[in-house]
This record gives sequence, C-alpha cells and structure tokens, in this order.
Amino acid sequence: MAVSEEFVGATESFRRELVAHCYRMVGSVDDAEDLVQEVYLRAWRAWRKFEGRASVRTWLYRIATNACLSALQHRDRRYVPSGLGAPGDDPHAPVELAASGTKWVQPIPDAMVDPAEIVAERNNLRLALIVSLQHLPPQQRAVLVLREVLAFSAAEVAEMLELSVPAVKSSLQRARATLAELEADRETITEPTDARATELLDAYLAAFEHSDPAELEKVLRRDTVLEMTPARTWFKGLRTCMPFFAASALGSPGDWRMLAAKANGQPAAAAYRRTGAGVYEAFGIAVLEVAEDGIARITVFGDPGLFPVFGFPAIASPGPTSAGPAGR
Repeated sequence: MAVSEEFVGATESFRRELVAHCYRMVGSVDDAEDLVQEVYLRAWRAWRKFEGRASVRTWLYRIATNACLSALQHRDRRYVPSGLGAPGDDPHAPVELAASGTKWVQPIPDAMVDPAEIVAERNNLRLALIVSLQHLPPQQRAVLVLREVLAFSAAEVAEMLELSVPAVKSSLQRARATLAELEADRETITEPTDARATELLDAYLAAFEHSDPAELEKVLRRDTVLEMTPARTWFKGLRTCMPFFAASALGSPGDWRMLAAKANGQPAAAAYRRTGAGVYEAFGIAVLEVAEDGIARITVFGDPGLFPVFGFPAIASPGPTSAGPAGR
C-alpha cells in the first residue's frame, strides 16, 4: 500500500472530530477549518516517523492541540456582545457598533461535526460553552477540553502538552473554578424535547416572516437575551427586547426570508433581508438557546460570510419557510 493511501486510511475518519476540537479551542469555524488542514499537513509530513507508541487518534489530537495553542499565541480573545458590557436599557437608542477589529465567536453548523457527537455530546458544543471557554487561558482551555470533553487521561494530556501530571491536574482545577463562576451568573434551563425545540424554532421563523411581534413574544421567556454581532449593544428581558424587535428588527411582512438550520447542537435560523430591489440577501445566522418554557437567548451573527459554511446561498428566493441544507 502506498504511503498516501496508508495515511488517508488511518487518519481521515478523525477529520470531523478534529474540526470540533479545534473549534472548541479557538471559537471560530473558519479558523478551525484552517487549523485542521494544517494538522493533516503536519501529520502527513511526520507519518513516516510515527512509531505507533500512541494510537493514531491520540497522536492527531496532540498535533491538533499544539497547533491550536500556537495559533492562540497570536490571536485575540473572541467575544459575543454580552461579553463587552452591560445590557442596553433603551431599545429605541441607536445600536452601538463594537470597536473595529473586535473578534467574534462564530457558530458551527451541525453538518460539520460527526452526527454521533452531536447526539451524544451536544452540551460540549453549546454556544454558551464555546463562549465560556474564551475566558480561559489557552493551556487551561486545552487541558479542560482534553480531559472533560474528550476523556483523555491526565497522563495522556501531560504527554500531549509536555506537562507534568500534577500541572495538568492543577490547570484542570483552575479551569473548572473559572467556568463554575461563569455558570453561576446563568440560570439553569430545562432542556426541551426535540419536538418542543422544533416548535419554538418554527414559531420564531414565522414571527419574522409575518412581522408579528405578538407571535414572537409568545415563544420568548421573560428573561430572554438578544445579542447581535457586530454590535456591542445587547438586551435582556422582554421589557427591552420586544420594543427593539418591534421598532428595529421585525420590519414589515415579507421583509424577512427565514430558513431553518442547526448550529452547535441548537436550533438556528439563516436570515435573509429583502432589499429595495426585492432580492433577499444573506443577513445573519441566529442561534437559539431554547428551554421547555421558551427561547432563552438569541445570538445573531451578522456575518453573511457564514452562509457558505452552513451550505446556504448568498441570495434566497421568496417562498414558504423550509429547512435548508443544514436544517432538520
């Protein structure tokens, strides 16, 4: 068997899980894809020297983790708007854009991740976790992900990161403490059934396409959070969210074309806005955090560049709401 065939046969099955790993580490689907390409290039170059002292999977994760740590040395932390300051109290005031150069967390489409991982490890791809991981120093982030998400042993992680086992255990303890502090500020929500999650998403899509604030309010929790990149302005609670939706977001019936999607193991929507020429142009991807009693958080990523990643076109044709390529 040729070396190239041997390499592909031994490594290709791990590509999707390595994308998820790199995404957890860097918080960007674009960067994760680039890093996985780099990982496979490094692995290919080192394949002849691979002696099988560890499994191929462990060896690839070592390469991937260290590639991510190297990349993070030269990249700023990524944010969502709620990480930049307090919520807005005037829904009628102009939205304030974040500073130029602010790096945003990105969503990842479920289709890029192993379907079995989405089912079994959904909580480990949640947008809230990806945002929380940004608060950890890179090495603590790596230790936490390798130990808590991927279940590598302390000894394996120590070898991957060239640390002592006590150093790994200390890093994990500090990382857990930081995440516990962050989670203390977030109310625990009751996970909905899949049918309920679909019902909430459908109602959200319909409310925008019909420009119906009453329909939207029915599916929002009283403490709903709304945040939208690239703005630093965000809102918490119906008192501010609903006036903002009514005045600045919902528009008129037919202004929006909404397609169902899935991101980070959560319901999502690809939103297209109608232009003056009647064309529906890509606007942003909205990821919904849903609970049994309603939508708890809406994070809108106002980046049309995400649409090809999710398998959606830049222009949508008018028509009834339907699931898109990354939809259900």
